[in-house]
Amino acid sequence: MNTKNPFWRGVIGLILLMLVLLWTIPTLGVFITSFRDSQDIYSSGWWTILPHKDWVKVDEFQLPDDTNPNEPVTIEGQTADFDQWRQGVLVSETRRLQWYGNKRSRKIEVFQEQWVGFGANLTFQNYKDVLSTGQVSYQDAQGNTIRRQGNNFTAAVLNSLAVSIPATVIPILIAAFAAYAFAWMEFPGRRPLFIMVVALLVVPLQIALIPILRDYTRWGLNGTFVSMWLAHTGFGLPLAVYLLYNYVSTLPRDIFESAYLDGATPFNTFVRLVLPLSIPALASFAIFQFLWVWNDYLVALVFLGDKHRVMTSALAAMVGEKGQDWHLLTSGAFLSMILPLTVFFALQRFFVRGLMAGSVKG
Repeated sequence: MNTKNPFWRGVIGLILLMLVLLWTIPTLGVFITSFRDSQDIYSSGWWTILPHKDWVKVDEFQLPDDTNPNEPVTIEGQTADFDQWRQGVLVSETRRLQWYGNKRSRKIEVFQEQWVGFGANLTFQNYKDVLSTGQVSYQDAQGNTIRRQGNNFTAAVLNSLAVSIPATVIPILIAAFAAYAFAWMEFPGRRPLFIMVVALLVVPLQIALIPILRDYTRWGLNGTFVSMWLAHTGFGLPLAVYLLYNYVSTLPRDIFESAYLDGATPFNTFVRLVLPLSIPALASFAIFQFLWVWNDYLVALVFLGDKHRVMTSALAAMVGEKGQDWHLLTSGAFLSMILPLTVFFALQRFFVRGLMAGSVKG
């Protein structure tokens, strides 16, 4: 395949566009649904916020009390039985009548086909209800008023930040020191130690949860943020050391020799030269680690439980407690996506440079 051929370039571009749409459209649907009214979510799809023709209720009237719903009923020249009126009957091209409620209501709603503008019935109330700690109320698909306890997502967001930020910064600092030592310092056992660190990449987190939990319980750390920091630091260090080592080892030797000739200590060299020059690799690992910790559910469930409920635990609880409340679930889901997306887009210019570190020599 000649990628310089305009035909193949067009095919590749079309395939990439389709992949982007496959990833973007569901996210867009979640985003739009999170702003829609609870009744609208059950009655129509999220794409209906775009300008389109729809049946809009414009009036209603009451049938006479002597109307027998068990027999065909004639309204405005149209005769139909109760089930047909419940589904809606066209009396003209732009006018539809629909029986509301049960047979005893005898209420007829009048709908007209009209153009509905962009963003109809969008609201921030869903986010307010998710973040609230008090009672929230809304209407379901049948028009019933539902009252529930708020989810207090504000506390879950703060707990996730309290876990994610230290669990990202701590392994970066330790791994940066280790990578510099493995790359540019001579000490006994350097190569075997580095091989051991790389070998730890294949150790799954799940096999260590029970032993670590026993130790945390013995030391009184279970249910604390410190337990989360230590766990994520320990299992994030092998990848961090390996990634940073690949980058630090490619730095020009001349700058280290010049620094040593000028009397710089290894620590000064690390702080003044290695850290500033390793920003792409540091940013790449920061993205990996932050996304992993922020989206983690298993470790938080085992070591924190409900004592300090994080974002993922709060979402899982919503699925169990309020699985039918899509307006709340989508709002909570998008709240959990905002910060990771912000971190990725803020650091994405370093992402590829950090991933490619050490892959090309010369």
